[in-house]
Amino acid sequence: MEQQNELVLKVRNLRLYFNTHSGPVQAVDGVDFDLRKNEATVIIGESGCGKSSLAKAILRLLPRNAGTYDGEVWLHDKNIMKLDDESFRKEIRWKRISMVPQAAMNALNPVLKIGTQVAEPAMVHMNMNEEEATKAAVRMLEHVGVPVDFLHRYSFELSGGMRQRSALAMALVTLPDVVILDEPTSALDVLTQASIMNLMKRMKKELETSFILITHDIATSSELADNVAVMYAGQVVEVSDARRFFTKPLHPYSHALMASVPRLRETIEPEFITGQPPSLLNPPTGCRFKDRCPKRFEKCDEEPPTVLVDGDRKVKCWLYV
Repeated sequence: MEQQNELVLKVRNLRLYFNTHSGPVQAVDGVDFDLRKNEATVIIGESGCGKSSLAKAILRLLPRNAGTYDGEVWLHDKNIMKLDDESFRKEIRWKRISMVPQAAMNALNPVLKIGTQVAEPAMVHMNMNEEEATKAAVRMLEHVGVPVDFLHRYSFELSGGMRQRSALAMALVTLPDVVILDEPTSALDVLTQASIMNLMKRMKKELETSFILITHDIATSSELADNVAVMYAGQVVEVSDARRFFTKPLHPYSHALMASVPRLRETIEPEFITGQPPSLLNPPTGCRFKDRCPKRFEKCDEEPPTVLVDGDRKVKCWLYV
């Protein structure tokens, strides 16, 4: 029997820069994190910090202006960065690692019925015939709470929550090892957000799937998170288990993010982070958060190392050296 703490995905020094007329945009710059079986790692940070670019780098969904692209992405015991594009498409993308992109309406084809779209990954990546794929689509749609008669509807006939469930069914129909969720609840009302998060918790338990949840919604992410990785200006500045992160974040940026969240049962006023995130065209030397950090000191002008704290928590900050 496989152990629950089996390492499924290991990302090491992953970089993705985009070429522009003004120079390279360092969207993902030396990112490290791990993902274990039947766990969810939540990647949080402000808009523009590189979260969605990290998802594209893992799935190799690269735009035409992609420049530097290197590092290691280990899926179980295989470094999938060494695969050529055709092998990656056949062996990995959607079959072993799938994705629910931001805004389900953009992911669904308005002229194809939902059943056809959910069945398609099974036909393309699992070599199922149409009948087998349709049965797999029906099973997965029922699994995520979409009625069978929705199989013959179009995406514009569905509510936002049902579209999101259908997009999740598309990502899960091949039973991949890892599902990347990019802002899966950003366009939904609060009740539907709660429903989708409860669904993903159930899917993680029942299908033993590992999730990477990309979001800037800290309150919602806490519902699913087993581990948290905090991104700032293209870098991961803290990695921690969720229980300790949400009660005692380490990095000054993590402190600021948590302080910005309204408290339901406390009288503490939410705080805001002063200043603006740095440009990824020309990020500052040393610590990238230093110009906004209330705890800045002279050493921050140098690149901080990643330090182990409390045995297994990681933080990229001079305060812990």
